[in-house]
Amino acid sequence: MAISTPATVNRVTDGPEELGPTTVLPAVRENIELHTDDGHVLVGEWAEPEGAKSSATLLFLHPLPTHGGFMDSHVFKKASYRLPALAHASVLRFNTRGTSSPRGTSEGQFEEGIGEAHDVAAAIRFLQERGASNIWLVGWSFGTELVLKYGSLEPVASAIKGAILLSPPLHRADDSDLVRWEESGLPLTVLVPEKDDYLRPKEAHERFGLVPSASVIGVDGAKHLWVGEKFVRRAHDEIVSAVAGRPVRLKTTWDGSIGTEPR
Repeated sequence: MAISTPATVNRVTDGPEELGPTTVLPAVRENIELHTDDGHVLVGEWAEPEGAKSSATLLFLHPLPTHGGFMDSHVFKKASYRLPALAHASVLRFNTRGTSSPRGTSEGQFEEGIGEAHDVAAAIRFLQERGASNIWLVGWSFGTELVLKYGSLEPVASAIKGAILLSPPLHRADDSDLVRWEESGLPLTVLVPEKDDYLRPKEAHERFGLVPSASVIGVDGAKHLWVGEKFVRRAHDEIVSAVAGRPVRLKTTWDGSIGTEPR
């Protein structure tokens, strides 16, 4: 598989332009590698705000790789294209072990969320080596399991400020993980689609009752995969709001340097 190059901007808008599914906003982007303690090399991308200090760092953990999840899963890819410019946030996304994308293939094989503990630790180590600050975990589907299982354990817990979950299935993460998260004192925001395939808002409120400090937000009309620009924007708004500690609605237009996702 050919290794893709990071997306770039290549033109200047003639006035405000509506953001679309393939819009790329300015950022400093870099293909990176993560090295796990058990000897695997993982591939990913690091994106930082261009010409501005980063206000937060978002570490994205993608959906289930055996069902099509990877670092380019659309909500996360669009976040890397937009949030460095719209929210002054740095974004790290990567393929967990055995996962492929246009960026390349991470070494190893899928390990049901067990060996992936090393992947999360490697990502945290990378961020610490880069001097990243205000680190938040953002998991989607399978990625939420990794957040809940390992985010409240070292070496991750002391390195992060909190976490945001999108479409948590609560398959691999169990009640003990939820109790441990509550004991950690770390903030947790849980975004639950109204029409999710696995866990819907009513049940989510019940299951996350073990984390009374968590903010559980039902999203009307949304499904597990957050398909549609309306729901992508809602997810991004809620992620940035959780980090900021206040409601944030990101711009939906851009006036300036802009690009389109490479094909």
